[in-house]
Amino acid sequence: MEATDIQTVETQAAKVLILDGDAGLKKEVFDAWSLPDTRLTESSGGQSAIRILSQGDIAVLFLSADLLTIDNLDILTLAKERNPGIEVFILASMRDTSKAEAAVQRGAHSFLIKPVNVKLLESLAGKALSRSVSRRSVRELREHVLEDLLGTSPAMKKILKTLIKVAPTDSTLLISGESGTGKEFIANIVHSLSQRNEEHFVAVNCGAIPESLVEAELFGSRKGSYTGSVADRKGLIEMADKGTLFLDEIGELSLTTQVKLLRFLQEKEIRRVGDTENRYVDVRVLAASNRDLHQAIAEGRFREDLYYRLSVFHLTLPPLRERRGAIPGLIRGFVKKYAAQQKKEILGMAKNVEALLLNYDYPGNIRQLENIIEHAVTLCEGDHILLGDLPEYLTGADPVPPLLALTKAEEKTMEAPDSLLTLSEIERDYIRKVLEVCRRNHTEAARRLGISRSTLWRKLKEHGMAEVSPVM
Repeated sequence: MEATDIQTVETQAAKVLILDGDAGLKKEVFDAWSLPDTRLTESSGGQSAIRILSQGDIAVLFLSADLLTIDNLDILTLAKERNPGIEVFILASMRDTSKAEAAVQRGAHSFLIKPVNVKLLESLAGKALSRSVSRRSVRELREHVLEDLLGTSPAMKKILKTLIKVAPTDSTLLISGESGTGKEFIANIVHSLSQRNEEHFVAVNCGAIPESLVEAELFGSRKGSYTGSVADRKGLIEMADKGTLFLDEIGELSLTTQVKLLRFLQEKEIRRVGDTENRYVDVRVLAASNRDLHQAIAEGRFREDLYYRLSVFHLTLPPLRERRGAIPGLIRGFVKKYAAQQKKEILGMAKNVEALLLNYDYPGNIRQLENIIEHAVTLCEGDHILLGDLPEYLTGADPVPPLLALTKAEEKTMEAPDSLLTLSEIERDYIRKVLEVCRRNHTEAARRLGISRSTLWRKLKEHGMAEVSPVM
């Protein structure tokens, strides 16, 4: 290849530049290069190299120690000034190690001694690109999630600061908060910023698995270990091997399952139901609960040792009504998401719609807000969301909105302070009213209440109403 030649493998992906005068090395790399989502480019030096670096779109640079200076220009400095976030690896012969070491001190990531293996170059480039993605994710978290999900209060900034520090580690994390506050979203962020981000993220709703099956679902089972078990089966923990396991509604697990989960957290080993063999599984565990686990511990329904094992770090997400500053950004994000999905161009919303959405209390939190926006975007026929596009319970057209509204009788008691109902009593009576209107259809009642079916069932048990026969 001539010094001015530029050879490129065309893909719409991250650009990797090999800047070296050794034509044989470059041919070997181009012939064997197989790293996905990369665009491989080469130069032998001269003005072509300066031109490529000046374009500012190089993500990874393999730079020969012989070409650290071109036409009296410091190439390492040029590369880092024109390509923010670039990672530079020096390719050096044994006689050039002092030059390579000096380059590392000036900002290169590391150096390699020639001859180099193509697979090693691919590995280094892949890891560099993963680090770049993580850095971008952190910036996006600071710029967008801080405002859109958490708000900008000092307490919320503290949560995000802790999140960013904890994410790259393997520490367990417990996330508390009401249903719909974004606990699984936070867990996903932790996974994406961790060293495990290229592996599986497995989310488990512990409250949605029947008690008779929860152990087999989590730990797996051997063929014939229970009725209907026709083959050996991996559990969800094994499926998350090398990745992250997110246990939502952790407080719903039975004490028996809690003991087995604690043993796994301590030993990193599981045993499938019906098996005699222990299996090592490398998994990071994140957990979440919308229940007061301290109260559950006091009542003997949750193991204290498991709580402390899970809560090496503990984040509590406040309800959306306590971080109203986040609502406008969330609305913008959800409108953009669903407008794109439905191929609509929505420029905004009417002022009365905006006022209603900004002042609503959202008992279902972020999940409810997202459902409202999806509903509105779906019905919107123009380029602005109107009042008629919102769910009827928001505009008063639905007689049973998913709010903790007061009945006429309850409003009357409000006039007599000595006869006030407790919040628990109001919730019980309201759930009963919703079930009556929905003709005991639990799925419809849960939707109206803005909660999951498992949460509804738990509340029925708490209020001694579990005997109410469900209609699916």
